[in-house]
Parts: sequence; structure tokens; C-alpha cells
Amino acid sequence: MPFSISSLSPTKVVLNSTFHQDDGLQEVSISLAISPFSLKKDPSHWDIVEPLPSYGRGIELPGRRYRSLVNGYMLRDVVITGDNGTIDGQGSVWWEWFTSHSLNYTRPHLVEFVSSKDVHVSNITFLNAPAYNIHPVYCSNVHIHNVSVYAPPGSPYTVGIVPDSSDNVCIEDCNISTGHDAIALKSGWDEYGIAYGRPTTNVHIRSVHLQSSTGSSLAFGSEMSGGISNIQVEHVHLYNSFIGIQFRTTKGRGGYLREIIISDANMLNINLAFSAIGDYGSHPDDKFNPNAFPSLEKITLHDIIGKNIIMAGNFSGIQQAPFKSMCLFNISLSMSSTFSSCWSCSNVSGYSKMVFPEPCADLKNSNASLCFSILMRPNGRGGSGAIL
Repeated sequence: MPFSISSLSPTKVVLNSTFHQDDGLQEVSISLAISPFSLKKDPSHWDIVEPLPSYGRGIELPGRRYRSLVNGYMLRDVVITGDNGTIDGQGSVWWEWFTSHSLNYTRPHLVEFVSSKDVHVSNITFLNAPAYNIHPVYCSNVHIHNVSVYAPPGSPYTVGIVPDSSDNVCIEDCNISTGHDAIALKSGWDEYGIAYGRPTTNVHIRSVHLQSSTGSSLAFGSEMSGGISNIQVEHVHLYNSFIGIQFRTTKGRGGYLREIIISDANMLNINLAFSAIGDYGSHPDDKFNPNAFPSLEKITLHDIIGKNIIMAGNFSGIQQAPFKSMCLFNISLSMSSTFSSCWSCSNVSGYSKMVFPEPCADLKNSNASLCFSILMRPNGRGGSGAIL
């Protein structure tokens, strides 16, 4: 039967003794503990947890974090499935506290699993998360299928699904509409992410509808100090968004963004179709190494159609570490503006073929062997090979 959970109170995920009849996985029991304090809407009564080691502090404020509403640590064989039920995070009070600077710690997420394996989330709707909706961090073998996520356009920095220092992740058949990013891949922040050293890798995203009001439909970084690689995105619909696809980093991040291929994408009503930025985001503290330059290379975008696009692309790399091997194939964008230049490029090099509007000269290298494709195998592991 469909269910609905709606509470201001933290909800802990625990494993019970019921087994899924089809595949033997343990089910997740979601138990609500509504305290009288929750009715007061007072964040001082909310549980506090330590910051993630790959971040060193809360992402929004120094120090610790508020505990996520649905949370689990070192779990295995986790299933959250709702038969089209709903979990409503009632995030409006958190958004108000955040915008009024009333919080002492970083906002909680709706669902967060830490250091867990074999996590399955399906057939469920997530509404009004305080911040992120689904945050698997330090996880392996994550499958998110047939999930709907919604937060209103004005909700500050609400994000849909955030694979973070996790591997073997599949996100498919999902509909996501949020205030900020729809899907964002991350892997730690500056010196903390470099020291922790766990990348986000082997990720397959397909058949998703993504809408982002103020951020990107699909984002990589900017917290990517542990590295992000071996990513395949295909058959996606990006619409009514400020930015379609964005790669983010900055000096001091270290890490890498590489071996990423995005194909068979449809864009509609997008302000900026493609973006790669080398001065995005802040630092957790003043201990970061300013000479820890990130690497961005081997990014391939192909078979993409866009309608009502204002600007095609903005690729702005780092002078000391230019972006390399940015490759574009078979891309056609119907522009809604009369800008004198549809593209802006600096400190970037790459290759392009059959791209309209015609890209900047920086993306016209004659050597197509620089371009790579991720060949995802059924087990989620991939390799790379040249596109000719």
C-alpha cells in the first residue's frame, strides 16, 4: 500500500527481519519518533552529528551538522521502496531558518546513507527536503530507480540526488525538480577530500527528467577533491533550467573530473547549455593548498539537441591547469537570443565536429584521438576508448 511520512522529527532507518520475497534483500523499516519538541519547530532540539571526514566541517556552516531525517550508517542490503508512497521533509521551516541565518549548524538532508553497501531506493516520492534529498556518501552499489523528487523553485540550495565519494551507482527512470541542482556528483572538499581520497566512480545515469531553478540540471562538483571519473549519462531530458550541464572546480580543490560521457540528451528552455568553470565555490577554511590544482579532462558530449537555448557554452579553465580534451560531437542547439557570441572559452582545449552554433576556436583541435568514451559494462565498471 502507498504510504506517507510527514514529520519534523528525525527518522532513523533500521533493518528488520523481513526479507524481500523476490531477491532476499532485507527491507528497511522506517520508524517515526515524533517528539513534543518537534512541534515547536526549534532547531536546538535537533540531533547533531559530526561533519563528514572528507569535508572537515558542515558544507554551509563551520562545525557539525544536523542529523538527516532518514539516516543509516554502515548498513548492508538496504531497501527503501514505497509503492509510490511519499516522504515529505517539510523543508519550508528549514529554508526559512537558512535564509534568515538562524541556524547554528548545516541543514539536514532528507535521506543520507554513510559507508553502506547495496542500497536500493525505488518507487517513492521525496518532497521538500531541507537540503539534499538523497545523499549516499562513502557507499557502494547504489541503485535509485523510479523515484520522483520535488522542491519548489524558491527553496534555497535544495538538491535532488547527490552521489558523494561513492562507487557503482545507477540512477534511472527518475523525475527530479528542485530549487538548485537536480543531480550533483561530489567527492569531498579541498584538503579534507584529498586526504580522505575516495572518488565517485562508475556511475550510470539514464532515462531521467531533470529541472533546476537556480543551479544545474546535471552538476559535477564543485566539491570534487577525491576525484570523479568513469561516468556515463544517457537518454536524459533537461528542461526549464538555469544551466543544463556544468563541471565545477576551483584552485585548491585538487582532485580530478575525467572520463565522463554524456549522450542522447534533449534540452528545452535552458539559459546556458554547457558550462565548465575553474573558479566556482568556496573553501572550508584557510588551510587549503592554493597550488592544489584540479584536473579536468576527457569529457565527451555527443548527440545532444537543444531548443530555446540562450547561450550555448561557457568553458573557463584555470591558467595553471587548463581544461583538456573537452570534446563535442553531433550537437544542435536552437538559440533564442541574438548574442554576438554563443560560446565563451578560455584556458581550455578540445575537439568538435558537427556542432551548431559553431564553437570557439579552442574546441577545434584537429586530433580526435584526444576524445574518450566510457564503455560501461553491466557490472557498472567501465573503460575508455577513442571516439573517431
